[in-house]
Amino acid sequence: MLLTMAVVINKIKYAFKNYPIIANSVTYGSMCVLAEFSQQVVTRKYIDKKDPPEPLDKGALVRYAVVGSGINSNMLYFWYKWLDKKYTGTVPKIILKKLLLDQFVMTPQLLTAFYISMSIMEGKEDIFKELKEKFVPTFQRSCLFWLPAQTINFLFIPPVARVVYVGTCSFIWINILCYVKRWNVEETAQEEAVKS
Repeated sequence: MLLTMAVVINKIKYAFKNYPIIANSVTYGSMCVLAEFSQQVVTRKYIDKKDPPEPLDKGALVRYAVVGSGINSNMLYFWYKWLDKKYTGTVPKIILKKLLLDQFVMTPQLLTAFYISMSIMEGKEDIFKELKEKFVPTFQRSCLFWLPAQTINFLFIPPVARVVYVGTCSFIWINILCYVKRWNVEETAQEEAVKS
């Protein structure tokens, strides 16, 4: 058992060293699909129970696979490669620069790519509508989640493992993102108007 585990770990290390783009794409994409899958299961089982239960939205799983493995993972791979080369070290000043650049330069691009690419794949008429409605609340949530997560990333995670670490954190984040994506802005505005 231990020998088998050691072989698997060595193969994973080999893949990340020799095929980093593919390894990161598979890992990050898998985390995205797993997050969407878990979000669908929780929603169907506990939040929006129906009898009989609705089937899984396989199209959504495919869309998250495309965004996770084809778009975001590649953006992040080249971003962290550049960021780690430009700003080396773990002194507070360097960490702060990385945090601010990551949150205020890269995150808006990732969120924009997410909402627009999902709208295109969903065949929406106005591919910018959801981005306009949800960008600000999503970005606010991302600050609360990603600033602490990225502090850990830049302080403790070796550069070769950054995308995998972010992919792992993204499992949690994408559950939040899936929730926000399902969030109906018009219904929420009506509910708030009724309360006031």
